[in-house]
Amino acid sequence: MTKYLISFPSEAMVVSEEDFPTVVAESHAVIAEAQAAGVYVFGGGINEEVETVRVGADGSVSPGPYPGLDIRGGFTILELPDRASAEAWAAKIAASCRCPQELREFMYDPLS
Repeated sequence: MTKYLISFPSEAMVVSEEDFPTVVAESHAVIAEAQAAGVYVFGGGINEEVETVRVGADGSVSPGPYPGLDIRGGFTILELPDRASAEAWAAKIAASCRCPQELREFMYDPLS
């Protein structure tokens, strides 16, 4: 089985305040479905109110993300048998969140 990252940047999700509770309920229903199917690994949203820092091997801390890499938004990690399954789950998440999802495959790591 392969782990897949399904994600979206926060600015992609454009939902009115009125529709937001429905979007939350529908996205939680998809997560519950993934949990029931035994494919859910982890998910959540990046807390954009907390400053990003980079920590060096020597313990030094520098403010901000790597140049050109500012990760924001929501993500879900699922463990699935194939890419077609990952695309199907990404489509369910896209429908519930009302925005396209980015799909990435984690490389195999024998320790994970």
